[in-house]
Amino acid sequence: MEEKVHPELKNMFAALPKVVYTRENLADQRKEMYEFAAGMAAALPLNDEVLISERTVPGAEGDPDVRIKIYEPRVKNHTLPGLLYIHGGGYILGSADMMDYTLQELVSELECVIVSVDYRLAPEHPFPAPLEDCYAALTWFSGNAEKLGSDSSRIAVFGPSAGGGLTAAVSLLARDRNGPPIMFQMPLYPMLDDQLLTKSSNEITDDRVWNKAKSQLGWEMYLGEKGQESPYAAPARAADLSGLPPTYTCVGDLDPFRDETINYVSRLTQAGVPTEFHLYPGCFHGFEEYFPSAEVSQRVVKEYQTALKRALYK
Repeated sequence: MEEKVHPELKNMFAALPKVVYTRENLADQRKEMYEFAAGMAAALPLNDEVLISERTVPGAEGDPDVRIKIYEPRVKNHTLPGLLYIHGGGYILGSADMMDYTLQELVSELECVIVSVDYRLAPEHPFPAPLEDCYAALTWFSGNAEKLGSDSSRIAVFGPSAGGGLTAAVSLLARDRNGPPIMFQMPLYPMLDDQLLTKSSNEITDDRVWNKAKSQLGWEMYLGEKGQESPYAAPARAADLSGLPPTYTCVGDLDPFRDETINYVSRLTQAGVPTEFHLYPGCFHGFEEYFPSAEVSQRVVKEYQTALKRALYK
């Protein structure tokens, strides 16, 4: 794999540590991720133009309340579009606290209100708990958009990796439940297919990045021992993609989710869903978050921000 990595990323890729996830070390891996994210956040400047708050909102019937974080401009001169953000982490890692800097920058760049969901994680809370938390946050956001200075008819959903899988699943759920309208979805390099039958899902085995073994563990924990055939659990299983929101997605060609993303894009297009797709040669899973200073990383971010801005302000 190393010889295929984008020239700009080669040296940085070589320095990445090998990380193996197991059921036994998951708690330690979560702690390590949180500490890394906290250290990164502490080293970055605060954006005084963006207000960050948090609250809990009602979960699905019988479920606990859901913690969300709200990012909004300190000054609002007009009604703003909204963005529901769903973090990544293979359905088993991550939190809404990981992306403070990125989401502050996004608020400034797009002039929008962002709600980030701190959904419950597997294996403690397998499907459908994480998805229902995200849907509950969408429902609350839509119902309270006006109070936030936002517009319930201009809400997009966005997330990377497992957050991309949940983005696709929330869009399916909102369509099928006649729920809150979603004007645009942006599942970046999404984790969609639990079957792991594609070439890319099997050929990426390097422990320095997200790979086959990590995907397998994430799906096993998320879907439970009996597994799930629900399209809301693994959106690649959805038979009908018609009526979904206009879509933007991207993936690197060294990402285990490459082929399932390409398949999803092809099926969206065949179903009549306006879809834009970018494939980045030599790029592995989450590369733009690992190495944000690289030109290719900055290009990825600029391109998806442009797509979001175009969708939110069309």
